[in-house]
Amino acid sequence: MSQQVAVRPARSSDADAVTAVLTASDPVLMTASYDAAMLAWALPLMVRANPALLDFGSVHLAEVSSEVVGVGGWTPERPGTGEVEPGLGHIRHFAVHPARTGRGVGRSLFAACRSQAGGRGFCVFECYSSLNAEPFYRALGFHALERREIPMGDAVRFPAVLMRCRF
Repeated sequence: MSQQVAVRPARSSDADAVTAVLTASDPVLMTASYDAAMLAWALPLMVRANPALLDFGSVHLAEVSSEVVGVGGWTPERPGTGEVEPGLGHIRHFAVHPARTGRGVGRSLFAACRSQAGGRGFCVFECYSSLNAEPFYRALGFHALERREIPMGDAVRFPAVLMRCRF
């Protein structure tokens, strides 16, 4: 029997839950697309909850029976630069616990982000998709614009795909 996914806005007090989902998801789901050395450098930078994103109020948690099984959010600011383009939002902090993938958790989180962003006048999302997540975003209606290497710290350039979706 499928359990109901409940999506709610994350609060600052949810930082540990966000970190827990990112920590459970990223190392498992990314191993098929990235080598161990890349992940050793990048994961410590990627699996921590970003307090600024939580404070903005556009990060959502997915829960099943009160257990946090996914996280996903968006911001008007482009990651890394802070640039703002009217109508363009940026998907951030998206992850689903590996035991819950393929069950609608990610779609539920995306629907909450799309609804919230649309209510604030946004009509396009961009994301820097990890290589392993590209099929997920494609299934949501995103299309690839270009491959990028995202600077992370002083030594890491993380391969990703810039993707865009109009809604």
